[in-house]
Amino acid sequence: MKLLISFLLFLVVVPQKIDLKSVRETYKQSAASQEKTEQLDKILTAVTKNDKPALVAYKGAVIALKAKNAEKIKDKKEGFIEGVSWVEHAIEKSPNDLESRLIRLSIQENSPKILGYKKNITEDKTKLLNGLKSISNSHLKNYIEDYILQSKVFTDEEKAEISM
Repeated sequence: MKLLISFLLFLVVVPQKIDLKSVRETYKQSAASQEKTEQLDKILTAVTKNDKPALVAYKGAVIALKAKNAEKIKDKKEGFIEGVSWVEHAIEKSPNDLESRLIRLSIQENSPKILGYKKNITEDKTKLLNGLKSISNSHLKNYIEDYILQSKVFTDEEKAEISM
């Protein structure tokens, strides 16, 4: 009995490793699918602001995406603000984390102007373009390149530069 209790306690206490590749792929699909947003929310349930900055930023993005589907305007606004605070926390914690910058850029690019969350687009674009060459993780590098190529905030010249 003690062994069973110890095992169960171990499962609760030891956090499950979250696969960033699957988080990235689900995030790509979540903007167009409430089902994918819910799926990503479940994956990131245990994430706290003390976790890896990219995970914190994804959690913030999911909170903001869920707010988009809220029924009341007040809930939409509060959810968006909460989500953005997670993303900003991730960037404050690790200003050079390109994945967090990409997440913030994706939110700013796609959020309505009325929300006033557009001030860091140029800064994040610059960070991504300058840091892209130094990324050793090929999946992350391809993920960022794919985003840049479909984004409306990058110029044709910037897109051509990364396609080389």
